[in-house]
Amino acid sequence: MRLRLLAFAAFVAAGTGSAGAQSSEVLFSHKHWQVEIVGWDDGSVGCVAQVSAPGESFSIWTYPDGAVQLQFYSTAWQFGEGDTADLEVQIDSRAPWNLTAAELYQNSVLFNLPDSDAGVNFIVEVARGNRLFLRAADGADVQNYSLAGSRASIDALVECGNTIGRQTPGNPFN
Repeated sequence: MRLRLLAFAAFVAAGTGSAGAQSSEVLFSHKHWQVEIVGWDDGSVGCVAQVSAPGESFSIWTYPDGAVQLQFYSTAWQFGEGDTADLEVQIDSRAPWNLTAAELYQNSVLFNLPDSDAGVNFIVEVARGNRLFLRAADGADVQNYSLAGSRASIDALVECGNTIGRQTPGNPFN
């Protein structure tokens, strides 16, 4: 997988087409999950682990700077731009997580995980979980997603994220 990651990152860095274009390569598939490396025409890359059903998906994105973003997507949602909402996510019967000020954008709900123990603990719960429930702040059910195969897929996502993180030029004086 590492060689495919490096080859894809080199391909993206060389430039791949029109503005806003993206290309991707599937790195890993297991049960309901798929892990991809995604590149955009500006040379930027990201990794995504996603569980999906027709018109619905839950994705975890990682970027070279170490940022981790959750994306909940549905063709049934029609948001504008710039709105936010407070949400609740529960994995199995564990205590719910509050996602305050999640961004609502077109058909997606986006939330940046904190770079902290809480962010790591959330990812660990996803990896160990069976089902993720997305709810409104008042606890009303919105959507739920199977987490079957998430442990192996999160491992593949971490490997992808580590690889693209090493490919990004940084400040040698930090």
